[in-house]
Amino acid sequence: MERTFGIIKPDAVERNLTGKILEKIEGAGFRIVGMKKIQLTKTEAEGFYYVHKERPFFNDLCAFMSRSPVVVLALEKEGAILAWRELMGATNPANAEAGTLRKEFGVSIEENSTHGSDSPESAAFEIPYFFSQLELV
Repeated sequence: MERTFGIIKPDAVERNLTGKILEKIEGAGFRIVGMKKIQLTKTEAEGFYYVHKERPFFNDLCAFMSRSPVVVLALEKEGAILAWRELMGATNPANAEAGTLRKEFGVSIEENSTHGSDSPESAAFEIPYFFSQLELV
């Protein structure tokens, strides 16, 4: 079994889409091993997205991710990282395939409703950024 990390982003939480997204996650065969609704501070968002600190969108991304609550998730499934990326769809909802979370729920490339680990290395950083081992069941 592989674990990956996901976020239901502020745009989706604000529009009360959390339940619909969770239903699709479980329907795709993922086991939710950690979940909590939190409000990130700008500093916490900056720490999480530090790999993008030199990119022009960094400040806007951190402001967006800290503007309202998010739902953070630790997900488990065979091939979880790739399967979660496929379920989310392309970063830009306009380019995402039908049936993906971003196509169905995303508003724009900036407000695309979900985040997910893109590699085992990022999952290894992202899961413990938000969850202790005691919180993963």
